[in-house]
Formats: sequence, structure tokens, C-alpha cells
Amino acid sequence: MNLSIKRWSTGLAALLLALSLAACGNGSKEQSAPQEPAKQEASQQQTQTDSLKTTYPLTLQDATGESFTFNEAPKKIVSVSPAETEALFAIGLGNEIVGVSDFDDYPEEAKSKPKMGGIMKPNEEAIIAAQPDIVFTGISMSEEAVKKMRGLGIKIFKTDPKTVDDVIQNIETYGKITDHQAEAQKVVDQMKAEENKVVEAVKSLSGDKKKKVYIEFSPGWTVGKGEFMDELINLAGGINVAADTQGWNEISEEKIIKDNPDVILYAKSVVDDKTKKGLGDIIKGRSGWDQITAVKNGAVIGLDDNLLSRPGPRVTQGLQEVAKAIYPELFK
Repeated sequence: MNLSIKRWSTGLAALLLALSLAACGNGSKEQSAPQEPAKQEASQQQTQTDSLKTTYPLTLQDATGESFTFNEAPKKIVSVSPAETEALFAIGLGNEIVGVSDFDDYPEEAKSKPKMGGIMKPNEEAIIAAQPDIVFTGISMSEEAVKKMRGLGIKIFKTDPKTVDDVIQNIETYGKITDHQAEAQKVVDQMKAEENKVVEAVKSLSGDKKKKVYIEFSPGWTVGKGEFMDELINLAGGINVAADTQGWNEISEEKIIKDNPDVILYAKSVVDDKTKKGLGDIIKGRSGWDQITAVKNGAVIGLDDNLLSRPGPRVTQGLQEVAKAIYPELFK
């Protein structure tokens, strides 16, 4: 009898010990469980960070088809395009920029950088003296001018964006070239969010609900299909009355009157050199234009020139301004 009790007691003790160990084991797992997602997230973040590091050598083509091989991130950069300058500063390359065009005025730091001449005809001597690893240029410089500079031994990378997506891809390219991909991704994410906000707001518009829009960025000049400014109007839910033309072109006043736009947009700080009149006054003062719906309804609206005409990181802010000007009721 005593032996049975002893065996039963021993068995009970063993059972209690097993349960105790199991409980400790479960407790240990429960305590460590919250750490697992944190480790997993840290690992994912590290993987993402590693994937955004540029591997050199890197070979890319620019808009002219020229091939460039970068063995390392450029240490000295010249930009002779305001849009490209904005993009480079936006992704954190202020210290690497050793020269900008005479027209580069944003961000504020760009104003203090050494000037390299105009955007169509840069100062070649100044660029050569700056000894840049790469020179960036944009839509304002012709391919002929680019070829001339390359003939002088200047390594110049040209862009020619036609859409907002092109602008975004250019910024991503600058990030790859300079090993600033993470910074470029932040800029691109913000741009996409700004674009989506506009697209969502106007997606219900269709047919006769869409307004006809005329845009003038320089006295007597507008834009047709195939350029980013035309796309801004389309993304904003408008119909570009000059969409039957291609690219940048001089206007036909009679045609604009006939097209009868609901909204006229213009670059608000542009002043005619001869008359010293602002572009808005020029537009409203043209013969016969007082019969245009936009003029009669006071829908002749000036926009920030830089947001309107620079295909850089603020182009989606320009899109927002275009959309607000066309459909103010949707963006209160």
C-alpha cells in the first residue's frame, strides 16, 4: 500500500514537473513572440535599403540615345536646366552641385551656386573650368547644342520629358546615378500622391462636363499634344483646345476665338518686353477675345510660371494648381 502511494506520488510529481516545464516553455514563447515581427520588419527595411543602393558600374542612356557608364556616384555636378536643378536639390545633392544656369532660382540655395550661362546656350568655358563629373540638361537645350558640348569633351546627360511619368522616371534615374535612390523614392512617392489626388477628384467628369481650356505660357505661344503641359490639362479633367496641334506652337487668335475656351490659363509673371504689359492683360485686350466664354466669365487665371512650365519635382503641384483653376468647386 505504501509502495503504491509512493509510486502514485512519484508519478504525480513527474506530471506536475512536466506541466511546469511546458508552462515555462509556453511563457518563453509568448514573451519572445512580440520580438519576431520587429525583427522581421527590421530585416525587410534592411532589404529595402540594400535594394535602393546603386551598384556600380552603372550604364544608362539619356534622351538622345547616348550611353553613359558611371563607375561611382558623381562628386561634382553641373545642371543647366531649372527643372533638373530642382530635382537634384530635392534628392539631397546640394553639396555636389558646383554650377547652375543663370535662370535657376529654386530652391533658395540654387541662387548662390556658380552660374554657367543660359539654358539653351550655356557658358562652355565656365562648365569646363568647373570640371564636373556630369552635366544635366533638359527640354530647353537642343540636341545640336548638346552635340557641340560633347565635342568639347563635356559629359552632358539630356532629358526630354513629355509626361508626368517621364518626369518621375527622370528623378528616379538621378537617384540611381548618384546613389540617392532612397531620397528619390520619397520625392516620387509625394509626386504620385499629389497626382492621384487630382485624378480622383476629377474622375467623375465626362462629356459636356469637361471644360475647354486654353493655355499660354509666353505671349502668342501655346502647347499641343505630345508635351507635359498638355498632359497636365488632361489629367486635370480639361480639354486642351490646342490638342489638334503638335508640340509648342504659335497661336492663331481667330482659332482660339472659334474654339471658345471655358478657361484660359497663363504664366502670371510673364511681361511683354515691348509693351511691358502682363500676359493676362495682353490676352484680355486682344480684339474679339472679349467674346470668349473664359474672358466674359472672368476665368482668365494666372498661374506660377515655374509650376506651370518646369518638368521637375513640383510639376504635380503645378497639376494641382491647373485643376483648381479649371474646377475650383472640386478643390475647395
